[in-house]
Amino acid sequence: MITPEQLTAAPKVLLHDHLDGGLRPATIVELAQEIGHRLPRTDPAELGQWFVESADSGSLERYLETFDHTVAVMQNAAAITRVASECVQDLAADGVVYAEIRYAPEQHLTAGLSLEQVVDAVREGFEHGMANAERPIVARQLLTAMRHQARSMEIAELSVAYRDAGVVGFDIAGAEAGYPPTRHLDAFEYLQRENAHFTIHAGEAFGLPSIWQAIQWCGADRLGHGVRIIDDVTENADGSVELGRLAAYVRDRRIPLEMCPSSNLQTGAATSLADHPIGLLTKLRFRVTVNTDNRLMSGTSMSRELALLAEAFDYGLADFRWFAINAMKSAFIPFDERLAIIDEIIKPWYAAELKA
Repeated sequence: MITPEQLTAAPKVLLHDHLDGGLRPATIVELAQEIGHRLPRTDPAELGQWFVESADSGSLERYLETFDHTVAVMQNAAAITRVASECVQDLAADGVVYAEIRYAPEQHLTAGLSLEQVVDAVREGFEHGMANAERPIVARQLLTAMRHQARSMEIAELSVAYRDAGVVGFDIAGAEAGYPPTRHLDAFEYLQRENAHFTIHAGEAFGLPSIWQAIQWCGADRLGHGVRIIDDVTENADGSVELGRLAAYVRDRRIPLEMCPSSNLQTGAATSLADHPIGLLTKLRFRVTVNTDNRLMSGTSMSRELALLAEAFDYGLADFRWFAINAMKSAFIPFDERLAIIDEIIKPWYAAELKA
């Protein structure tokens, strides 16, 4: 049995977490009052519950609508910096030792900020959060472009311009249906020429074509979610498993899957945790990583995600060690920095706990 204390203390690595999806409800209430934004609830506890219930619709589109309120209160530098700092401190308190936090700078310009000012505000918040966290943590930015907009090249150029200032990669997000990643092919080709890293939201609400385009057309380093790769995996009656060409390619190339179990249940990408593809994909040794996606909307944390997986699949510390190392290997920071976190933080902690 894994205790809650062990779950919290375990060094965790988070690759898929949205800054505007992890605000503290109390912070939303305070920031909304400052700018006169109307919220559906004004009590922090009730507001937090409203976010979870509203996101728990089985629809990705309705899930995304909840962000109208979090984004609304993140339109000035002070608010963005505060949210970024609290994000890092909350993750550190939950035992996360490395995190890549993503957000779309283009969504924070309505009060007059420039794209660069948004990135600077997040950087200031991350630095403050790391300096004031109760446990050591390294936090880095992923800049996201919205797939239904036409600013992906601009955001890609921004991510390259800031890659020595806390930005480690690029992403596209938003509703998948009708907005294939190939719409942004020029941005991905630019990033490849610049030796830059990028992940793509693919295979969450849409199927194998989205994953295929993200990898074979766009050259994604990682897959955001990637849960629908299971559609290319066949379980036979005798218990044997066959991989289709795409699934085999993803596994053979060790392309990381940024899997977010609780979020997938809310958006309808999986029907139950016990039936979530993460179980079979882990068994088949795909490069599976565990992530939170949006902690506010899912009412979750990394510790909670691991606890749910332990209950559903009887996972233990050895499995959680594997998830953490998978994620750290897949991070967008330099190899020597990844290796240091694996060898100096992750492996020693698990070795001591597994020996005890």
